[in-house]
Amino acid sequence: MAAVARDVIMAQSALLPDPRADGDTYADLIKLVSELAHEIRNPLSSIRLNMELLAEDVDGIAADGVANQTTRRARAKIDLVRQECDRLQKLLDDFLDFSRQERIDPEPGNLNTEIEQLLDFFQPRAAEAGVELVRFFDPALPAVRIDRETFRSALLNLLINATQAMEAGGQLMVRTRAAGLGVTIELIDTGPGMTRETLARVFEAFYSTKQGGSGLGLPTARKIVEAHGGTIDIESAPGRGTKVAIWLPAPPRLPTEPAAGH
Repeated sequence: MAAVARDVIMAQSALLPDPRADGDTYADLIKLVSELAHEIRNPLSSIRLNMELLAEDVDGIAADGVANQTTRRARAKIDLVRQECDRLQKLLDDFLDFSRQERIDPEPGNLNTEIEQLLDFFQPRAAEAGVELVRFFDPALPAVRIDRETFRSALLNLLINATQAMEAGGQLMVRTRAAGLGVTIELIDTGPGMTRETLARVFEAFYSTKQGGSGLGLPTARKIVEAHGGTIDIESAPGRGTKVAIWLPAPPRLPTEPAAGH
């Protein structure tokens, strides 16, 4: 079921033109595909709810002492449908996030402070995965204009990707520095790295090497960064880890804000 919906959305998305070539047509088709995703989402919620109710009925039969092979098979099938519903829900959520990252509402902010707060939030998850977070922040980093919520979601996705890549644990360095007329954020992990073929496709919508992955995390992150007028680049090689570098422009008239705790 999730695979079918994924194929439908991929087929619709394949029809999308280059947004730089025809912005109006691109926006119209994005809207159309988003409406399709919403239409799938509504009956999906109903299916998920009814599966939960059906599971309660089957569990009730087992509690009455009449469980048999048939009821066990029924429960297993219900669980399978619920798992597929969850996968499809995540795919739809990821696609809707991807489709609406066109407009942002940036405000002046201190990037060091924003990243530090996000890392504090992510720390327990990293520790559970055996990943050490290492922070190097440039104290003289110029202020930038960012949409805090959308930019935070992009960085969080990158942190999750890096942590998942280090299945046996490792180290994730997050570094900020001034760079030309802007600032650079680098995320460097000690994971297994990527092949040249995988690296060439990481920003391709719906491409994923992870089981059950939607393949929309990195494309969405790139859309968010580009909406801020920035760029995102990835360097990686097998056995050498991965480095993600985000560059954001710094408006010339924004003063440098002191980082938290300084």
